[in-house]
Amino acid sequence: MLPFPRFYPRSIILLLCIAFCCAAVAQQISISQRMANATMARWPQGRFTKPGEKWKWNYELATLLNGMDAVWYSSADGDYFTYIKESVDALVLPDGTIPTYDPAASTLDNIALGRELLLLYRVTRYARYHNAATLLRGQLSTQPRTASGGFWHKQIYPDQMWLDGLYMAEPFYAEYAEVFQEPQDFADITRQFTLMEAHTRDPKTGLLYHAWDESRKQPWSDKTTGVSRIFWARGMGWYMMALVDSLPFYPQNDPGRAELIGILNHTAQTVARVQDARTGLWYQVLDKPGEKGNYFESSAACMFAYAFQKGVRLGYLPAQYSANANRAWKGIQDRFVQTGTDGSITLTSTVKAVGLGGTPYRDGSYDYYVHAPVGDNDPKGIGAFLLAASEMENSQDGPKAQFDASGQTVVVDAWFNSQKRKNAAGQDEFFHYKWDDMSDSGYSLFGQIFANHGATLGTLYSAPTAKNLEQAQYYVIASPDNPSKNPNPHYAQPEDGEQVASWVKRGGILVLLENDPPNADIEHFNNIVDRFGIHFNAVLSHHVVGNDYAPGLIAAQPDGALFHAAHTLYMKDTCTITVSAAARALLTDRGTIVIATTKYGKGTVLAVVDPWIYNEYTDGRKRLPVDDNFAAGQEVVRWLIEQRKQQ
Repeated sequence: MLPFPRFYPRSIILLLCIAFCCAAVAQQISISQRMANATMARWPQGRFTKPGEKWKWNYELATLLNGMDAVWYSSADGDYFTYIKESVDALVLPDGTIPTYDPAASTLDNIALGRELLLLYRVTRYARYHNAATLLRGQLSTQPRTASGGFWHKQIYPDQMWLDGLYMAEPFYAEYAEVFQEPQDFADITRQFTLMEAHTRDPKTGLLYHAWDESRKQPWSDKTTGVSRIFWARGMGWYMMALVDSLPFYPQNDPGRAELIGILNHTAQTVARVQDARTGLWYQVLDKPGEKGNYFESSAACMFAYAFQKGVRLGYLPAQYSANANRAWKGIQDRFVQTGTDGSITLTSTVKAVGLGGTPYRDGSYDYYVHAPVGDNDPKGIGAFLLAASEMENSQDGPKAQFDASGQTVVVDAWFNSQKRKNAAGQDEFFHYKWDDMSDSGYSLFGQIFANHGATLGTLYSAPTAKNLEQAQYYVIASPDNPSKNPNPHYAQPEDGEQVASWVKRGGILVLLENDPPNADIEHFNNIVDRFGIHFNAVLSHHVVGNDYAPGLIAAQPDGALFHAAHTLYMKDTCTITVSAAARALLTDRGTIVIATTKYGKGTVLAVVDPWIYNEYTDGRKRLPVDDNFAAGQEVVRWLIEQRKQQ
């Protein structure tokens, strides 16, 4: 490093050193985290209004926090969850009422923030968030509708459906239906999408007009079709994001699922067609490239990149659309992202707001759309950027390409561990080491690691016969029930061992995660485990009392057998493992085997003495002396994917 000239004051030298250090650190973390960190510093508790302005329930905060959700689940940094929770708590009272929410306004914009209520309920299980979410769900029950059954965008916009409204309402509607067991609602959700598809899709270009007035009374609407005049980029961005965010909650056998996937593919094809070849971006008015006043807009590009890549990752879109996402992502970073010398990051060129009708009247003309106010660091743009960044960082065309699990299914057991609890609606639900359990006991983050590599998640609610496992490439069994956890446990029998062994022999990847003797069945589980030269011992090890975490800390070396980086794992109250035959230890601690493996036919078995990668000690919300389970879990998932590739 060049020495500073002697005439620089020490304070200047110190500031320069700090700036250089901050910039260096900023380059070491992902761009999604850099943007998230800058946003938290800029807008504490999600409040982006000017001092003294009234703060209220709003859709812009919803979009911003949707992006924060993605960063939290990609990084397992609990600071992002804290930010989400504090931002919502500032608007929701302990009893679940929302003082600044007006249900009489019947605006779909107010529904969007309900997704954060569902996230917070699912993670914390606090009644506060369920009560508030149910309040918003009640609005959908009374929301005014067009004659065809479509939700009015707002009370003040009678008979009108806007593309924006699909994102505001449908992902929340779908998640609520899935979480609180209301499958009949999916037909109504499908109807909202298909109405817009049927009425706003231009037969010539395939693009979607921004809005549809079924009454045809508005001056901006076509007197024959009722549609508006402009193909607005962010409008189609909202629509595509609504599709990829609603579809994951659909039951596999729901007829609307295939219909929406078809709509998504049609939409992706038309959006890709108008992507600028040189920059990878989209114009504010999609079908008028280069026309006077038209410009590239950042939030739409982020939305399209996100929807393309998520659609590919979840198997809704062909892999070819990853190329569109990558071109867009490069264009976004080249044109819209500015980095300060201190590592701060800014997103430019986001249109502030676009609407139709109202007072003063917005006529929906080309001139109106291209002269809409544009600014930097708009919360809608930041939220879309965080979604796109998180998705692109998990892209199979990126650093994780060698661990692509696209087309593969990871099934978690719900037979040997079939515990149930009551949700806030009084319904029975499976929990404890399940993909859809976002609370401390769940495997939602473990599942997300697999999903980030393109895998499909499934749950097996019956015994693991060869028939039941034939569509699975990975099978995870965690902590089988004993009577203290389930009064009617399904104990593993010798025939279960035969069926599972047959599946592994043909190439299955089996993951066995046991627990300590008071909290799980070990004796019967060994009817499966012993077949592979691995045996779980019914002893208590790594026992943690209170805050004396030391017995649960396990050093893992980067020896390449399982881990390629050093980790300190946290496993609280475990059993131990004994191996025989071809089985071998992958990790030992204080003279005991913690992780073991074996090859069996074409398949592989991995056994761990603890359920380990569950949310409580993985998602970053609980502060421990070390916080490394998530990073180590990512390595374990990649190791499992490698075993499959090596067959």
